[in-house]
Amino acid sequence: MTDYLTTPPARRALPTALLAGLLLLAGCAETPVQTTSVEPPPETIEPPTTTVPDLPTVDRELPGSIYAAEFSQAESLLANNDWLHAGDVLSTLPEELDLNDRAYLSYLQARIAWQHGQPQQAAAMLVELPAPGTALALQEKIINFQRYMGDLQGDYLASARQGSQLLSNDPMQPGAAALKRSIWRDLERVPAEQLAIAEGDTDNPDWNAWLTLARITAEAGTADELEQALVDWRADHPAHPAANPLPGGLDALLEQPLQFDTVALLLPLSGRLAPAAKAVRDGYLAAFYRASAGKRRQELLVLDTNAYPDAIAAYQDAVRQGASMVVGPLSKQAVAELGQLQERTVPVLALNRSDEPAPPGPTALVQLSLSPEDEVETLVEQAWGRGARRALIVRPGGEWGDKLDQILRQQWQALGGEIATTATYASAEAYSDTIKQAFQLDASEARAREIRSMLATNIEATARRRQDFDAIFLLSGRHGEARAIKPLLAFHYAGDVPVLAPSAVYSGLPGRGDSDLNGILLAELPWLLGADPGLRVAIAAGGTGSDSYTRLNALGADAYLLQRRFAQLQSGPEALFRGSTGLLHMDPYLRIIREPAPATFDGGRLKPL
Repeated sequence: MTDYLTTPPARRALPTALLAGLLLLAGCAETPVQTTSVEPPPETIEPPTTTVPDLPTVDRELPGSIYAAEFSQAESLLANNDWLHAGDVLSTLPEELDLNDRAYLSYLQARIAWQHGQPQQAAAMLVELPAPGTALALQEKIINFQRYMGDLQGDYLASARQGSQLLSNDPMQPGAAALKRSIWRDLERVPAEQLAIAEGDTDNPDWNAWLTLARITAEAGTADELEQALVDWRADHPAHPAANPLPGGLDALLEQPLQFDTVALLLPLSGRLAPAAKAVRDGYLAAFYRASAGKRRQELLVLDTNAYPDAIAAYQDAVRQGASMVVGPLSKQAVAELGQLQERTVPVLALNRSDEPAPPGPTALVQLSLSPEDEVETLVEQAWGRGARRALIVRPGGEWGDKLDQILRQQWQALGGEIATTATYASAEAYSDTIKQAFQLDASEARAREIRSMLATNIEATARRRQDFDAIFLLSGRHGEARAIKPLLAFHYAGDVPVLAPSAVYSGLPGRGDSDLNGILLAELPWLLGADPGLRVAIAAGGTGSDSYTRLNALGADAYLLQRRFAQLQSGPEALFRGSTGLLHMDPYLRIIREPAPATFDGGRLKPL
């Protein structure tokens, strides 16, 4: 039994107890591991979680081959991102091969093309595979790699369908739990409209049931509606692979309902952070009132943290007033203060993220935030899935740029990518010169001057930028910076290179200057891409003006979502939520990690990809 509701000790190895106290939510689940989307060896399979002695065993051994040594050597080289030498090894194989050897060769050649930055070619090599009669072990290799490519290219529905096929073929296979998790994550990334269309397009009952379950979580307006729909779905599909347990931690939501009679919302409603705090409050209240329409409402205390000496005093007063759960505080400093409190008698859903893990405490300190670090993985996956392998970073100096640069490098290099160079700017006046130097345009211009001097003639010459990068990560922290820099990249001869950026490059409100962002790829909140329009309308109708801080409205809405479905967090790494700020899950230190949605600007308008 792993207890996921105790605060973890700092830097403790996993597995670890993560959440306990007065409101223990005991759950049995596998230990979470936070990873980058490194290309996994597709043949890796987790240990079996269930054994059924009376079922016939399934042969998952690779078929015998006289070329086994060459295949094994190529696998090892690819595991080290050495696609060039892997290709050399496979080039020695003859053209005439049997069915399984031909399938294995095509699979390895597709991986070579993928690592070389040719995703379309890699997919084309496997389009007719696996062929009927192919050994099961090779079928799984091929399909798992197809799913991996599909995920990085945003084809989540196809990836989920292939996973469903694998699971239906053998529900008791080794690694079934991991396969089930990956199917569910794929489906939770698909909009409800696409799920509904896919439901109508299939006559496969297992796949249809997966789609229906995902649409339930996408469309359920309140937790009560969700719970009832889940009960009904399981009654209709008792033998489905997703029925027992339900994916995404949904079983915990059904089995351990939590009722917080009084909730305290702690926000700095006066002072410098008041506009931000009011935006969070408005998002939270809109979700709160929608969920409690026509029902007995829980008592809600809204406390101004600036009316207290510190966050600890505000928390203690909330508890004295009867709060059984606290949502907030908002500032990073206040969250860190509360993390040091040893006598936390009720759980906390903080609205920012402390830089260091909180020390052990008697109840949970879950941290939800709009941290830009969460957006880096989406940007990296977008670039990698499009075939980029060598990137250039354009970033501001200072803490923001340092932090995102470090995270991006770690994730990009873990995939096998390289960084050509970094352009760090200190001011608006330095944008152009910084880019010119990074592109080595100054060296190109100097060569042109030398040639003119040698020939003693005024020949025309066009500067040529360096050609050793195929993606640009623009890590700007302000939309004004991005609007100025994006056109400069094109001016300096990089208009054909994909540019990827965090959500901070867009203000959140449509404006005239947005056309300068055309073509940029960014990681954005689903809230700004059309998610939950009813809630946004309700906030705008309130006339508070907080919709100018629209992302903070979304943070407030997700705070209520997690509060209402807090029991689901008992399942630790299994728990998954469709949120307004992204697809949400919890890491080993009780930090809610957001997976934002990929988006772009087209015609001056923000659009989902």
